[in-house]
Amino acid sequence: MKHYTQLDHEQRYQISGLHKAGWNQTQIADEIGVHKSTISREFRRNKGQRGRRPKQAQSMRDERKQACINGKQFSSNEWAEVERLTREDLSPEQVANRLDLEGCLQISSEIIYLHIYADKRNGGDLHQHLRNQKPRRKRYASGQERRGTIRNRVSIDDRPDIVAQKIRMGDWEGDTVIGKNHKGGLVTLAERVSRYVLAGHIRSKHAAGVTAVTTRLLSPHKDNCHTITFDNGKEFAEHELMAATLNADIYFAHPYRSWERGLNENSNGLLRQYFPKGMELTDITEEQVQLAVERLNHRPRKVLGFKTPHEVFFGVAVLYTKQPLAVALRT
Repeated sequence: MKHYTQLDHEQRYQISGLHKAGWNQTQIADEIGVHKSTISREFRRNKGQRGRRPKQAQSMRDERKQACINGKQFSSNEWAEVERLTREDLSPEQVANRLDLEGCLQISSEIIYLHIYADKRNGGDLHQHLRNQKPRRKRYASGQERRGTIRNRVSIDDRPDIVAQKIRMGDWEGDTVIGKNHKGGLVTLAERVSRYVLAGHIRSKHAAGVTAVTTRLLSPHKDNCHTITFDNGKEFAEHELMAATLNADIYFAHPYRSWERGLNENSNGLLRQYFPKGMELTDITEEQVQLAVERLNHRPRKVLGFKTPHEVFFGVAVLYTKQPLAVALRT
């Protein structure tokens, strides 16, 4: 008959204090009223890189308990599917809800996180597919524009109300992502309803190059291009040429009010997973850019009910759970 006793939070702190005072495991066990094997197991299982700490020990115990409660519900094949989608750069929340949406598996994002962290402790690499966003410091210059003005620009104040309502497809937000030392960059565009993203490589921020890439990206979607709202960068100085080519109306957000193009700003942040800050973007290839764009457009989004931007923009359904992503993208 087993006489194993689960330690509680207070006992773990008591163990820590007695251990620091020089007590051995047998003495500690006698003092708190448990078998010495319980103390031995505690030191063996709940020790981190900096030794055994009571708060960390309790956390490690809680993780194991939660994983034990939930992990038994899933087979090795189901975990393999979770890991495959994680390696496609989907977040645990996106993995969990997409699997549920397709009727394949019900699992919580918390359990997936626990699985990823356990994999990390065992030397795995699943954690490398989690997105990390560092806090950014922004400069708000009291709304003052330091970069000069763009000729014949039309303010966002004059943009039709229907754009803000997000009830029609075809209203875009645009910006540029620039590499380290201002070497190379991307033109980025995001459709407000579907969150569909377009991006193209530029060698510099010169207006002519930005105009060429913008019109190339949007020309196949002219029927779904009613308006574009840009940042105030001088690279969009040829907005009138873009408007004429695309038969679209172009507006400009207020200076230093990035939240007026919040979707585009968020999309740029997601692209930074593939083109991080501190990276020069001169020598990246268009193939690299489009692979990153495909990843974003085929990533289920919470705001879309865990459908993908591709599915919403084109009105189609793509199943990922039974085939590799590369195959799904060609479907």
